[in-house]
Amino acid sequence: MRGPEARPGRLDELGPAGFEEWRRGFVVRRGRADPAWRPAELPVPLARSLARFQLGEGSDGAGLIGAAVAAGDGDYLAAARLFVAEEQDHARLLGRLLAAAGRPTVAAHWSDSVFRLLRRRAGVSRELMVLMVAEVCALRYYRAVRDGAADPLAREVAARVLADEEQHVPFHVQRLRVNLAARPAAVRAGLAAVWWMLFLPSAAAVAADHGAALRLLDVRPTRFLADAVALFRPVVTAVLGPAAGPAPGVRRRWRRGSAR
Repeated sequence: MRGPEARPGRLDELGPAGFEEWRRGFVVRRGRADPAWRPAELPVPLARSLARFQLGEGSDGAGLIGAAVAAGDGDYLAAARLFVAEEQDHARLLGRLLAAAGRPTVAAHWSDSVFRLLRRRAGVSRELMVLMVAEVCALRYYRAVRDGAADPLAREVAARVLADEEQHVPFHVQRLRVNLAARPAAVRAGLAAVWWMLFLPSAAAVAADHGAALRLLDVRPTRFLADAVALFRPVVTAVLGPAAGPAPGVRRRWRRGSAR
């Protein structure tokens, strides 16, 4: 079994200040063809788990778009709209995967409701800090599906979604650095503590709620949680750590590790 992958590369490596490059990346990915759809086989625990993630991916993104409008950065707003569209495309892909296996989607789930409540009427920073909790958990989850699912179509869809999520995290890191890196060190330390207090129980809840599916994928829930923490730590450091400082941007790609 592979160890933690999709780790952030040097999230503190700086790039161009604006978000136009991110917008172009989203536009390029919109032109991809779908997988070759064919019948799929999904065990019930995995199908139920994927249906919950499908629900979360299908958000209309109204809160983030509203916050981006208020932030007054046209390039970021354009990129944020495309980010939301890409997430919705993930929901479409997962929906088609479930349909290919004859499995239903779900209309509501408590975890989705909690995340939506936390993001309600938030500014860009709070919106993204809550969103990043879900995005980092998604990194580890989709890797588990890509590497552990028996069905080839499920692995293909998960690989595509994971590749996109590996771009989303540094995109959000860049925006958070723009907003928060100039705050005093004590304020950033406090925000980091609050962020961890949100992340740890959230990731533990994901590990427990999706435990049956994770075991099918040969990932123990405790392993999932440990890997998610390892993925989240450099994100917090890049945004709020002592070396963050005012910064115009971050590197796009996440390095693939092979640690076990």
